[in-house]
Amino acid sequence: MIDAQILTIALATVPTMITVLIGILINSARLSDLRSSVDGRLSDLHSYMDLRFNDIDRRLEEMKEMWRSELHRVEGVLDARLKHLEER
Repeated sequence: MIDAQILTIALATVPTMITVLIGILINSARLSDLRSSVDGRLSDLHSYMDLRFNDIDRRLEEMKEMWRSELHRVEGVLDARLKHLEER
């Protein structure tokens, strides 16, 4: 092969390789943008879920305290009835 043939082959393939390289770089940049967008949405979802779970925990604690007070009241009523029966 002579230098002219090598130069012709190089000139024919270089534009194709540069075009493919540019496409790869653009695609990589778009994937980075997509990743940052998804990360942002997941972060928002994570904070929303934390808020909801904290709300559920608070409501469960309130229910637990209500049940304790109700059971304490029922226990008092039962003790009073038992004391009344024992006095008979």
